[in-house]
Amino acid sequence: MKNAFFKYQAQTTPHPLAMEVSHAKGSYIYDNTGKAYLDFVAGVSACTLGHTHPKVVNAAKSQLDDYLHVMVYGEYIQKPALELTKLLAKYLPSPLETTYLVNSGTEAIEGSLKLARRYTGRTEIIAAKNAYHGNTMGSLSLMDYEERRAPFLPLIPDIKYIAFNSEKDLDQITNKTAAVILETIQGGAGFIVPQNNYLQKVQKRCNDVGAVFILDEIQPGIGRTGKLFGFENYNCQPDIVVTGKGLGGGLPIGAFTASEDMMQTLSNNPKLGHITTFGGNPVIAAAALATLKEVTSSNLMAEALEKEQLIRTHLNHKHIKEIRGKGLMLAAMVDNPDITNHVILKAQDEGLILFWLLFEPKAIRITPPLTISNEEIIKGCKVITSILDKL
Repeated sequence: MKNAFFKYQAQTTPHPLAMEVSHAKGSYIYDNTGKAYLDFVAGVSACTLGHTHPKVVNAAKSQLDDYLHVMVYGEYIQKPALELTKLLAKYLPSPLETTYLVNSGTEAIEGSLKLARRYTGRTEIIAAKNAYHGNTMGSLSLMDYEERRAPFLPLIPDIKYIAFNSEKDLDQITNKTAAVILETIQGGAGFIVPQNNYLQKVQKRCNDVGAVFILDEIQPGIGRTGKLFGFENYNCQPDIVVTGKGLGGGLPIGAFTASEDMMQTLSNNPKLGHITTFGGNPVIAAAALATLKEVTSSNLMAEALEKEQLIRTHLNHKHIKEIRGKGLMLAAMVDNPDITNHVILKAQDEGLILFWLLFEPKAIRITPPLTISNEEIIKGCKVITSILDKL
């Protein structure tokens, strides 16, 4: 399989980890030899309820018996998609009540950018330095990291960049600005949390100049930070909220939610302002609905904060300079990238899955499923500290 993987499947890096997966269950992934790997990554924050959670699997299986894809998004009334959007509206503050379901987080970003430009009649988009919102051309345009942008130029024009958490940059948001788009917690940059009511101040500035405030909740959302949506921790409210990853419970999904008034602008002048064939797919929507119900009806969100403290306690080590993030969206910061690489690769040998962050080479990603047990957390932390002890 490994030779075929390198020959026939497009590669994203020169050196993928190339584990041959047999099956996955709970907090573990198993390779083709039967070796178990404790998962501290959750498919890069996507497997909110761990692997093959019975409620998610049963919801998908049940829907398989009824119907699969029947029509492009938005034409037919399909109960799983409708129930999912209703439940999202229940837990989002007014007027965030109308959701467009798509296939991935980056597609939801694309839709939100189009919606902001369509609604305001303006073109300028302001993003944060070191932001990551996806890799399609529109999402890539929001990234100021030249090494990643340069091979694909020219990108979408009228994009400006401000420093995350910099209040002095807020005067760059003007009456020419269609939207400001930020990650609630910057992911690829090193799990940078907002400080000093920063998001609240961005929201006020957007309100003052008539710009749309978009928050990317693709990683922080769906309970990972102890609240259903990360922005609930920071006393602010976006005009458009973008979700993905963890919403699907392990299946591909994206969504952007706004007021009904704003969202209606995508349906006319021109009609079909945003189109997706498979968005709102009934099987995926059923799985997402089961995921959202479980997160909101259980103690998982409160437990995420308790588990954060457990991780911080058990990763108290001289080689870990800082643990950034909130809830179960954490990054252990070490002295240099060589330590990061050594820990991640050695941990896999020892049956623990860790991963990198996009822009911060000194960070070790720790984003386990919300369902991970305290015992599993302690076990994984011991693997990390034992590797660090031997440096």
